[in-house]
Amino acid sequence: MASSGSIQIPRRLPLLLTHDGVLLPGSSMRCSVDTPGNMELVRNRLLRGTSLKSTIIGVTPNTSDPASDSEELPALHRIGTAAIAVQVVGSNWPKPHYTLLVTGLCRFQITEIVKARPYPIAEVEQLDRLEELSSKDEFKEALGDLSEQFYKYAVQLVNMLDNSVPAVAKLKRLLDNLPRELLPDILTSIIRTTNEEKLQILDAVGLEERFKVTIPLLLRQIQGLKLLNKTRNPKIDDDKRVVAIRPLKKLGGISGKGFSLENADDDDDDSDDILMLEKKVKSCSMPEQALKVCMKEMKRLKKMPQSMPEYALTRNYLELMSELPWSKSTRDRLDIRAARILLDNDHYAMTKLKKRVLEYLAVRQLKNNLKGPILCFVGPPGVGKTSVGRSIAKTLGREFHRIALGGVCDQSDIRGHRRTYVGSMPGRILNGLKIVGVNNPVFLLDEVDKLGKSLQGDPAAALLEVLDPEQNHNFTDHYLNVPFDLSQVIFIATANTTATIPPALLDRMEVLEVPGYTQEEKIEIAHRHLIAKQLTQHGLTPQQIQIPPETTLEIITRYTREAGVRSLDRKLGAICRAVAVKVAEGQHREAKPDATEATDVDESKASLSEDTRARDIGDPADLTLPPEMPILIDHHALKDILGAPKYEIEVFERLNQPGVAIGLAWTPLGGEIMFVEASRMDGEGQLTLTGQLGDVMKESAHLAISWLRSNAKKYQLTNASGSFDLLDNTDIHLHFPAGAVTKDGPSAGVAIVTCLASLFSGRLVSSDVAMTGEITLRGLVLPVGGIKDKVLAAHRAGLKRVIIPQRNEKDLEEIPNNVRRDLNFILAAVLEDVLNAAFDGGFLEKSGQELLNSKL
Repeated sequence: MASSGSIQIPRRLPLLLTHDGVLLPGSSMRCSVDTPGNMELVRNRLLRGTSLKSTIIGVTPNTSDPASDSEELPALHRIGTAAIAVQVVGSNWPKPHYTLLVTGLCRFQITEIVKARPYPIAEVEQLDRLEELSSKDEFKEALGDLSEQFYKYAVQLVNMLDNSVPAVAKLKRLLDNLPRELLPDILTSIIRTTNEEKLQILDAVGLEERFKVTIPLLLRQIQGLKLLNKTRNPKIDDDKRVVAIRPLKKLGGISGKGFSLENADDDDDDSDDILMLEKKVKSCSMPEQALKVCMKEMKRLKKMPQSMPEYALTRNYLELMSELPWSKSTRDRLDIRAARILLDNDHYAMTKLKKRVLEYLAVRQLKNNLKGPILCFVGPPGVGKTSVGRSIAKTLGREFHRIALGGVCDQSDIRGHRRTYVGSMPGRILNGLKIVGVNNPVFLLDEVDKLGKSLQGDPAAALLEVLDPEQNHNFTDHYLNVPFDLSQVIFIATANTTATIPPALLDRMEVLEVPGYTQEEKIEIAHRHLIAKQLTQHGLTPQQIQIPPETTLEIITRYTREAGVRSLDRKLGAICRAVAVKVAEGQHREAKPDATEATDVDESKASLSEDTRARDIGDPADLTLPPEMPILIDHHALKDILGAPKYEIEVFERLNQPGVAIGLAWTPLGGEIMFVEASRMDGEGQLTLTGQLGDVMKESAHLAISWLRSNAKKYQLTNASGSFDLLDNTDIHLHFPAGAVTKDGPSAGVAIVTCLASLFSGRLVSSDVAMTGEITLRGLVLPVGGIKDKVLAAHRAGLKRVIIPQRNEKDLEEIPNNVRRDLNFILAAVLEDVLNAAFDGGFLEKSGQELLNSKL
């Protein structure tokens, strides 16, 4: 490298103002260009097509706020460094800016600012050549001992570093070949110093002063290395690379931020952490295959510099492997009697479900290594599917973890990402095992019917291996890339319907239907669980509020219409909130009595009856005295709090004219009653269907009209003009109310036939009958599903008779006894049975005609 005396800089230099570092002669530095003045300098001087190395600029520390854009020139340091720009890198995002790599040449002093805008230009005086001596011998004579002392400390510092590091070998060559007057600036830029210390070196124009300021910095660095060597573990001491000038990057440009004692301490801590991590990996009892992979990754980690991005990824991988419960498990509490009591206390009804759970626990007690089964609870919302899973975990004494699958559309959520991707992580299954910390928890896969599918794969297909008892003993997560045994995990899935679950996934699960509750069951659930829960949540006691069963029944029948109990729970919460207002007001008045108000209170107010108080509860301002406890919630109070009833019994009102029938439908939310309406008018024989019907229901309507047309003479059915051709000059409009709700399914055929038969015969359908079943073109009634939910819907609506297909007789065993007592079931094999049951006194047919038995 040429000495600074051989460099001649121009008298006028454009100034680059830096605020994030100090450039010294002989060193290189990257600086960000984002202020307007510096941006103009780069555009006008460095990017105008000339060679970068032919343009010399002045780099001066800026001591003012770098973000300020005032018209005045900022405060400049009087001493700067002439430099050349080695590299210019620019970007327009998020805003235009440049990054310069500059190399310092020599010092200069600003004598006058010639121009301030658009970027400062100053007249300068070169300083380093004034101090340059004519020869090396003269230099030694002038500074003598000071130069030798500095050189000795510099050599000592370099010898304490690892020679195998290329930067250290390069630094040794620099010490031997460079003139000694350049060494203070170069070494100051390499070792760790503050900007204030670098400014002191920059201001040290005289060589003697420069050596005196730099020597203490070298001594501090040497002492730090000695202290580090004393405190380090001797076993790790062989690896000297931890100590070094690790940030000695780009020594060719003499740049980098140097070594510090703090960095060395961090390295020492990291080495200890790696040892702890290795010990943790070896002690977690993982299988031999997984341990082999971990030890291989551990060897790579030890050889890897911390600055590599892969270092953090490998370390995270090893930490996850050490935290997974490879052999940790909880011991099952297999007491069938205690489990029965616990399930009965936590859940009312659900007889079939609790019976299956107890069977599983009994088999588990007799055979410890039971594989599976995978239970899938299917039923409407709010019936307690999720809480049953939690109760099973509580019964067994196992950890419980819920995985919500609703809306998941990426298979990586189940299987994890491969570690080659940025931001990779394990899937939800292994992440859940890490959270619970045991390998035999109860996993609840909630809403498995709402899995999505996207370009990232099908998560339902990824669940196939998880939920197969014959395969999940070696489940392989993409992130782990080694098998993990899931055979001890109890998987419980929940769904609202099996229609949207892929058949391959459904095949791996044992489906348990969880139907909706009857009114009596809802009353029991409310008084056993819901009311007590709401009182606790609202800070009330049974001595402050009473909700009799009659009130609960009215809430169930007139304010909610659901299969579960969530809406009922919310209505009870609304009642508790209204009572809480009264109780809080009463406590406030008791705490601050007003004597004048007490004397003016009317005696009639003081003798308010309990019913009146309950009636006034909806408006807190009407009650001037604290209510007497407990507050009784009766019919009037219920109306004041919840408003007018939302659901009224309208069945009898809507069946007061021909052409209306009641069908029964199954939805994922439970059973519902469904009205079918028909009308006819003059036209061209068209059939109009409205009410957002699916293809199946449209086909049922065409089947119904075809069957009626073929049997019109038998049943004396005529159109408006008296013709047996029902569509002759007649249009028929078939409507299913609630048109905003999409309706489809194979169970509306008999209701459509009954509705059209009522229209053409002019007779009213019985107002207490509902029906379900599909039909064939020959008049057979086919079986349908969801019988229990449909029957419960008819029971909720106050109907007395239900027509179902004869082949669904076996499904009546699932109906609760109290519901079966209230309803009369008619089993229909052919449409004639349906029509005779739907109309009072039977459906008239033409005499002399006999119905042929079907040979199907």
